[in-house]
Amino acid sequence: MEEKEIEFLDSLKAWLEETKDTKLEAMDQFFTVRVQDYEEHMSTWKDSYKWMAQIIPEDAKELLDIGCGTGLELDYIFKRFPKMKVTGIDFAKSMLNELERKHADKNLSLICEDYFVASFGKERFDVAVSFQTLHHFKPEKKILIFQKLYESLKDGGCYIECDYIATSKEQEDLLFAECERRRKRDKIPQDVFVHFDTPLTLGHEISLMKQAGFEKVELMGYKGDNHTPMIVATKKSATVD
Repeated sequence: MEEKEIEFLDSLKAWLEETKDTKLEAMDQFFTVRVQDYEEHMSTWKDSYKWMAQIIPEDAKELLDIGCGTGLELDYIFKRFPKMKVTGIDFAKSMLNELERKHADKNLSLICEDYFVASFGKERFDVAVSFQTLHHFKPEKKILIFQKLYESLKDGGCYIECDYIATSKEQEDLLFAECERRRKRDKIPQDVFVHFDTPLTLGHEISLMKQAGFEKVELMGYKGDNHTPMIVATKKSATVD
């Protein structure tokens, strides 16, 4: 393990020790009570929102955004594609209300539902995106989402993800173990989503995307750190005889 990774892991362990008595919050409750400050808190990712919008193929017409929140990535996507037809899914109603207020003039369909349950449809979208929403889930849950996203895309469509990753297997294992400890302590059932970061390593994340069916998965790079990559996974175009 490199020196920087060791330092990061040591700082993470110190933070976990410092916050060890903090109770877990249910995901919907966490975001509902923070909606007023959410956009200011996330403004540090402005360059990544812009970058995601720039990566979307020029000919894309219909887009799916899972865990869309207040639509910070959509603010930039709509600047480039003002007529884009967008379906946004999030289970925090307060977040969707703010998104609807900002983009009332856009072709926007909002679904207030758990995206593990919501139907994405089949071969419907040119592109799907997610921004920092999937780093709370176990691998067996994430592959289900990747499979749904794959099936929802048209042939040749792509899924663009910008999300936290663990910089080492040790970090990944440590966070999952601590989340489980706190869940048991707080007597929170496994089927209740909680707000606690459990990112996978980059290799693990990409492996799950490929297992879900994506034939091509590209690391586009990073903006400003080494743990929030932009990844593009592409569904192979149908072969024309």
